[in-house]
Amino acid sequence: MRALGPVVLLLLATGCRGGHSGSGPAPKPGRDTASHRPPAQPVVARDTQLEQRAARLELRVLEKEAQVEELQTRLDDARREVVRAMAKLQSLATRAEAASGMAEAEIALQSLRGTGGQQAVPELGQAAQLLQLATAEFDRQNYGGALYLANQAKDAAAAGQGRVAGVERGSLRQGEVPFALPLRLQTVGRANVREGPGGGFAILVTLESGAPLTGYSYLDQWVRITDDSGRSGWVYQSLVGRRQ
Repeated sequence: MRALGPVVLLLLATGCRGGHSGSGPAPKPGRDTASHRPPAQPVVARDTQLEQRAARLELRVLEKEAQVEELQTRLDDARREVVRAMAKLQSLATRAEAASGMAEAEIALQSLRGTGGQQAVPELGQAAQLLQLATAEFDRQNYGGALYLANQAKDAAAAGQGRVAGVERGSLRQGEVPFALPLRLQTVGRANVREGPGGGFAILVTLESGAPLTGYSYLDQWVRITDDSGRSGWVYQSLVGRRQ
């Protein structure tokens, strides 16, 4: 038994040294835990200037669509007038009716000139040009055409009056851009009409979705509007859309 003592001790020592053979070095504490940490979530940075630029472009698209629609409407009206003239309808306007329509258009134009002040009112030039065309047709004794153009001039002057009414409670703010013509808008959700172009201004009224509005100008992402009751204020751009 005494002879076997060193051998047993040798085997035991060898077994202790080879206990980890084939398994590699023991992992250090904390290494596996760190390797299995979830990846950090990316931080999304908002570009305020880009958002404002996108909002302005959206408003410009609405403006251009409204201009195209207005031009198409005038083209359709002109076509109907041509068809009436070609069909030689007997219900032609008299000289007195044409003269009366032109006088009314002139009054509307002068009123717009008086109330527009220094504001940029595109309808002013439109109405003046239509009235000049009406005068030319009257001189040619085309009283039906003169009356038609005079009515178009009155409509343009009325649109200009609506634009002026939308901004007459205060001059244009710095950076405020008027639309080329009033935009037919409506709310696309519950919307607050504020006293100024910003969330810090007081709420004048809250409108339900689908409320009809008319837009006259914009400042950054805010649109100056009036509603059907004549109330004027500012609405955030994403809360309004085009009204058919």
